[in-house]
Amino acid sequence: MRKPGSRSLLIIGGAEDKVGRVTVLRRFVRLAGGRKARIVVIPTASSVPDEVVEVYSTVFSRLGCESITSVNPPNRQASNDEELIGRIDDATGIFISGGNQLKLSQLIVGTPLGRALLEAYQRGAVVAGTSAGASIMSQFMISMGEEGVTPRQRSSQLTAGLGLLPGVIVDQHFDQRARYGRLLSLVAGSPSLLGMGIDEDTAAEITDETELTVVGSGAVFVVDARNAVTDAHEARRDAPLLVTGAIVHTLPFGATFDLDSAKLIDFVEKYPDVAVQSGRDQHDTATAAAALRHH
Repeated sequence: MRKPGSRSLLIIGGAEDKVGRVTVLRRFVRLAGGRKARIVVIPTASSVPDEVVEVYSTVFSRLGCESITSVNPPNRQASNDEELIGRIDDATGIFISGGNQLKLSQLIVGTPLGRALLEAYQRGAVVAGTSAGASIMSQFMISMGEEGVTPRQRSSQLTAGLGLLPGVIVDQHFDQRARYGRLLSLVAGSPSLLGMGIDEDTAAEITDETELTVVGSGAVFVVDARNAVTDAHEARRDAPLLVTGAIVHTLPFGATFDLDSAKLIDFVEKYPDVAVQSGRDQHDTATAAAALRHH
């Protein structure tokens, strides 16, 4: 249950389910006010913004929301438009689509529209973003970079984000696109920042920039390199990096995590092995009981 007066972000790793149980998007609509929600879709990162608006409007309508509009500035100057800013000011939920996060940074960050987004979040509107829309949440976002498991020097680039989630670097499509290396290389070079990688169809629900709860079918990966040893300050370009002593947390659905202390708060198992917990146990117990009766 969302606490009155709290702030909520829903940071989605991309490719969230839109036709099945829609667990992640259902959570967004609920946080935004359910049937009373006033949702604004921002498709600016996408190369097909009209289709994006149509898809999400359909999903949110099916989930009971009746008030859905969009904001899509075609250039940076358009982010001064009072009408677009007014839509943000009236929203209880703001959804930022996937696409190209560098485009989002260039068209929205540091504009009146960008400031309206921050103010909307601070007054209690839920801000959600998927894929590129997830990366833009942080103060410093990954705008490009090489994929792979091994962290390498200068394999990625940071660009200014919206600043809704300070102290964290967000990456998305994490497991599916093998982005472990680039996230680790960035926190090695900026150890004061936590690295957060989010799988597809998975969201990090963050309350008041502090409490993280995982929702969805994958996991959220958090790496804490604040006490790690690294050669990031002297390694040549593209060289594999030394990173030792970093603490890694893999958090599935049901995990609650404190971003300030970088520690697990609670975990409730959402994917129990029913065969192990019931069928096999019952079978083994019955077999043992029968064997004992014959002795």
